[in-house]
Amino acid sequence: MTELLYHSDSYLKEFEATVVKNDRELNAVIFDRTAFYPGGGGQVPDSGFIRSGDLIYNLVRAKHALEGIQHFLQPGQPLPTEGSHVTGVIDWDRRYQIMRTHTAMHILCGVIFRDFGAHVTGGDMEPLKGRMDFEFESMSGELVGVINAAINKEVQAAREVCTKILPREEAFKIPDLIRTKINLLPEGITEIRTVEIVGLDLQADGGTHVKNTSEVGVMHVTDYKSKGKINKRIYVELDQ
Repeated sequence: MTELLYHSDSYLKEFEATVVKNDRELNAVIFDRTAFYPGGGGQVPDSGFIRSGDLIYNLVRAKHALEGIQHFLQPGQPLPTEGSHVTGVIDWDRRYQIMRTHTAMHILCGVIFRDFGAHVTGGDMEPLKGRMDFEFESMSGELVGVINAAINKEVQAAREVCTKILPREEAFKIPDLIRTKINLLPEGITEIRTVEIVGLDLQADGGTHVKNTSEVGVMHVTDYKSKGKINKRIYVELDQ
């Protein structure tokens, strides 16, 4: 399996790797290690490029596969050969925006769970904006104002963001580790990565985050909608 470098260091902008498999039919390669996030949990995949000798390959996308992380490359050049060494380069400006956004979503989730006990029923994000659905029976402009003030207070609190990888049994002893209404973690996963906003939120999560809530910047609740009797959607955007 591919070593997931982004799990231990979300700030890694470049990495060295070895090609363990290339698939000419899919125009994809699998490395022994990668810093490209393949998408999942509402977070979009990374973009960037791969350098192999004198050749530059634009990354179309990375994706989870049974054998590891597949890196789909823009066609038009011969694939890097198996056993060759390559350099991966992250589109850092975009990645950092996604990191800020993902942590912002955890701030929103943490505040709403702490203050209202509402679980998450869905979510999605892209650079600098996202939305989350919660188990609320009612939502109002006044309540949204309260939430907006509370989430920005947590940004200003400059809370540390920490990650750990725990054995599955140990992780599931943590109360409320899974905030989604349905546990989306497959049974076969033996280790669980946790992301903690110290003093606010602790969840199972495989994505990339900033190190401190102050890096998120000002959060704006821009809209809210009813998506069902006990399902309300909140939209958030960040400053550049």
